[in-house]
Amino acid sequence: MNLNALVKMSHKYGADEEYVLAGGGNTSYKEGGVLYVKASGAQLSDIKPEQFVAMDIKRLREMVERVYPADKTDDQREAQALADMMEARLPEETAKRPSVESILHALFLYKLVLHVHPPLINGLTCGVKGESVCKRMFGEEAIWIGLTKPGLVLAQVCKKAFEEYTARTERFPQIVLLENHGIFISADTPGEIDSLMEHVVGKLKGSVTGKPDFGSVEYDKKLACSIAPALRMLYAPDGKASLAFCVNRQVLGFLSDYDSFKPLMKPFLPDHIVYYKDEPLYVDAESHIGAEFSSYLVRKGYKPKIVAVRGLGFFAIGATRGEAEQSRQLFLDAVKIAVYARSFGGERALPDEFTSFIVNWEVEQYRAKASTNITGGRLEGRIALITGGAQGFGKGIAESLAAEGAYVAVADINSDGAAHCAGQINSKYGQLRAVAVSADVTNEESAERMVQETVLAFGGLDVLISNAGVLVAGGLADITKKNFDFVTSVNYTGYFLCAKYASEPMKIQHKYAPGYLTDIIEINSKSGLEGSNRNFAYAGSKFGGIGLTQSFALELVDYGIKVNAICPGNLLDGPLWSDPEKGLFKQYLDSGKVPGAKTIEDVRRHYEAKVPMKRGCTIPDVARAILYVIEQKYETGQAVPVTGGQIMLN
Repeated sequence: MNLNALVKMSHKYGADEEYVLAGGGNTSYKEGGVLYVKASGAQLSDIKPEQFVAMDIKRLREMVERVYPADKTDDQREAQALADMMEARLPEETAKRPSVESILHALFLYKLVLHVHPPLINGLTCGVKGESVCKRMFGEEAIWIGLTKPGLVLAQVCKKAFEEYTARTERFPQIVLLENHGIFISADTPGEIDSLMEHVVGKLKGSVTGKPDFGSVEYDKKLACSIAPALRMLYAPDGKASLAFCVNRQVLGFLSDYDSFKPLMKPFLPDHIVYYKDEPLYVDAESHIGAEFSSYLVRKGYKPKIVAVRGLGFFAIGATRGEAEQSRQLFLDAVKIAVYARSFGGERALPDEFTSFIVNWEVEQYRAKASTNITGGRLEGRIALITGGAQGFGKGIAESLAAEGAYVAVADINSDGAAHCAGQINSKYGQLRAVAVSADVTNEESAERMVQETVLAFGGLDVLISNAGVLVAGGLADITKKNFDFVTSVNYTGYFLCAKYASEPMKIQHKYAPGYLTDIIEINSKSGLEGSNRNFAYAGSKFGGIGLTQSFALELVDYGIKVNAICPGNLLDGPLWSDPEKGLFKQYLDSGKVPGAKTIEDVRRHYEAKVPMKRGCTIPDVARAILYVIEQKYETGQAVPVTGGQIMLN
């Protein structure tokens, strides 16, 4: 048995949402008088050996015997206990902060300790008849610990219970159930831990009379998409917030009316308080959302992190998408517990005085902050939708914006390509940074659905990059009406449809945060600034795009929406040009657009020679222009050339 075995066990339980959510729970291992316990903020699902804190077991056990001044407040006593716990770290571990339950872990006599909060088990620990059912179901196999504040007080209560149990049974307890908290299991090997957990879970599964039904349901997407941007700006007028919308059969059952929702109005566990505070905001769909939100803020002193809408679903809110997702998971955990608790006499929430302690406890505030992943970047927290994002300019733009901290929806008619691009972004910048959206920008229903999926994934929309575009080269004698209509429908009509539906959530955001600016940016072309020989279908659509840009800019400026176009030169290394079968080098060679050209290299040299900078445009060139357009506050309706000097504005 070694630390690697602890890591393996931690990964197993940490990766299972039926045991661990939002990095909650902890594990430990004892050897040679040293306790190795999970550091606060670490995730069991991917914890590494160096993320365990080495602590002196003797010093931790001495803390339980220590008498702290009775005249101190809870905060003062816990602050002193925290300082003492920090002193129990080994000298080389002072950069790490141990789990708050380290003192309790030290009391167990077995080598391994697993502490988790499974909703099935918490249906029992949060049930009105939980204690009596526990005694009947497990007898002397388990200890029940009544509601106790976490930290030092919990360790002291458990020590007394352990001693009484040992005196009664002549053995040390291995299964400890904590009221409104979770379960501790201790043993000398991971296999024993697994067997004990399977035993508890198996008995409870045989006792519950109903299970949560998280089956999918139809819901009003337009309504949800009208509420999400409003909540986002109410929570953070600077846009530094993200939302996660959630609905399923079970959630709708609780949201049918206020009385049905009452079981969820108070938290069941400390983790619920840490991640979504102590009370959700329940509103009617017809309510004035701003007034309801403000009233909650005045009453509670902080903003709601869960907003439940009658008959619709709930929104989880956070400073980051990760924080919002944690709130969503923990509120769904509360839904599961409420359902399971029906089998154990009905639900029992935490009392107000206990809740108040957790809300203000520094230890839990630290844990919540440690789980927030703010990466920094010029577009930190901005929500961007990129059409044509599966390859070329679009893919490069999506990657560039994500690198600057933006959340990106990668939209493309090539759904596999969009998914691949989003997957690459998530692998590099975090699993919640990007989503893939299948979209045909020439289809109105598809364009509307694309924006809705973006809003429901992130909570709003700040930047539309209308990049999807096609090119079919040829002269008047060659281009068919079908090809002409195809180019126009993607490059011109598609831009119109994307701008039409993207502007809707942007207008809502402006209503609730009038000083907040958003952007619609068309990726146009140098061919939108001057005509293009034997390429009139493309040039015409791009000239039209600049007309749309200027017109949209005039119409949308009162809503804080800036509308601009970026006009890149030739991306000679991109697939539009270099594809050996359909690329422009091949098209232009075949169509005779470049006089005297006999090879693709001849065509390339011809176009490089047209550029004063002597090279083609690159994705970083375009990304820099996009960042400029977004960050400047005083320009709209502009066509910004990125052509290496090939096109110079008068």
